[in-house]
Amino acid sequence: MSANAHVLRGAAAVGSSTRETALPQVEATCGSQLWNPEKFAREQIRGLVRRVFFGNGGRPVKQVVFSAAEPYLEITSMCDRIALALAQETRAHVALLDTRQDLAESAYPRAPFRGTASIKSSSAQLSINLWRVPKSGLEECSEEPGTGLQWLPCLEKLRMEFEYVVIVGPAAGASSEAALLGQVTDGIILVLGARKTRRATAQNIKETLEAAQCRILGTVLMERTFPIPERIYRRL
Repeated sequence: MSANAHVLRGAAAVGSSTRETALPQVEATCGSQLWNPEKFAREQIRGLVRRVFFGNGGRPVKQVVFSAAEPYLEITSMCDRIALALAQETRAHVALLDTRQDLAESAYPRAPFRGTASIKSSSAQLSINLWRVPKSGLEECSEEPGTGLQWLPCLEKLRMEFEYVVIVGPAAGASSEAALLGQVTDGIILVLGARKTRRATAQNIKETLEAAQCRILGTVLMERTFPIPERIYRRL
């Protein structure tokens, strides 16, 4: 069995060593009785959710942007699982928003959005306390749709209706909008590719986000593999 690997690191990890928490999933080949990657994935996502949303001490973390370092990294499914795990950890209402694309009407039917209507009424309810919010509906919150300024009133409206918001942001290495979202939310988590994202690229993105006064909550390392030691293979 195999899967991709993700690792959550502290914000300083891009520039220096720091503590880290493994986030799913791990590539390995072994007996099913010894290794369950799906169970491991759930445990690590739960740890990520608790650390980011419930373990930051003084300043609350309610709205978080996940942004890939480069456009080729696909982070949608990871954010889906994070939002679901967050909804399972709390009774509070949770929103999942992908700023890069809108919902397919056939897959997630919703009521037409009106500026005075609630966001929940135009969103797809995924569980008892989790909603997938359409980007097109949020754009109607703003008097300046299609510009970065749209996010200020939209995020405020989201904050009024949802206690927590997981945001799939644009790639930080290809869009200045990622930095803008990092400014107006409670923080940004940068997603790196273990096999492709170069250290210099990650460092430049980190410096750009810091210059924009974004609160970097950490980094997630995707596509990392964890080989099984030879002594374990001999026991299989």
